[in-house]
Amino acid sequence: MQKFIIQKINTIPSKANIQGQDAKHISKVLRLNKGDHIGITNGEGKDFTAIITFVSPANIELDIIDEHDSLTESPIDITLCSGMLKDKKMDLVIKHLTQLGIQKWIPFFCERSIPTPDAKRMENRKKRWETIARGSLKLCQRSRLPHISKPLSFEKLLNQSASYDLKIAFWEKATQRLNTLKKTSSNGKILILIGPEGGFSKNEMELAKEKGFLSYSLGPRILRAETASISSCTLVQHILGDM
Repeated sequence: MQKFIIQKINTIPSKANIQGQDAKHISKVLRLNKGDHIGITNGEGKDFTAIITFVSPANIELDIIDEHDSLTESPIDITLCSGMLKDKKMDLVIKHLTQLGIQKWIPFFCERSIPTPDAKRMENRKKRWETIARGSLKLCQRSRLPHISKPLSFEKLLNQSASYDLKIAFWEKATQRLNTLKKTSSNGKILILIGPEGGFSKNEMELAKEKGFLSYSLGPRILRAETASISSCTLVQHILGDM
């Protein structure tokens, strides 16, 4: 059963509406009718069951009848940080990281990132990423929208890393293999750092190590930055017990 997002559901039972493109999808594509059940999430980790009471391409009316904990969220609390890439590449990264189950995504600028766009364009890009994450969540049956940060400088990102228990920086010149990473009770919150096209400079990696980051290799082949974001998340989840 495909999930749809209705935020701020306060009481059960309650009534709600779905409008816009989701309403059109429910009526025209899924062809659901009055009396059919539909899955709802609040985007914060809770799932609900609802019964459709009215259907039109513009508006779906619902009775929300049941609340239950999500069974699809990752037990691994990962924040993944991606060096800024061109528009479509960043779109692909957040689309797939949402499906994998990250808790938070932080884009950042560093020495080899693309030039910093103006503030208005950057805000529009963040809104687009949030829209992509919502669409990806519905398809993969997740129940928690990842928090998407506004892009930070590399320095600010490192300064915000103190609250994480395990900090990993993937670097093409690292020699430590990821299979040396062990699952422990102290892993807690995990921060993964992936550089832009061209990777990190040696100076940036030195700064990261001073902040407690461990540098790991993703193997002998040079990966595209968007591939590295997706594969690193998958591998860390697998090693630490998710997947």
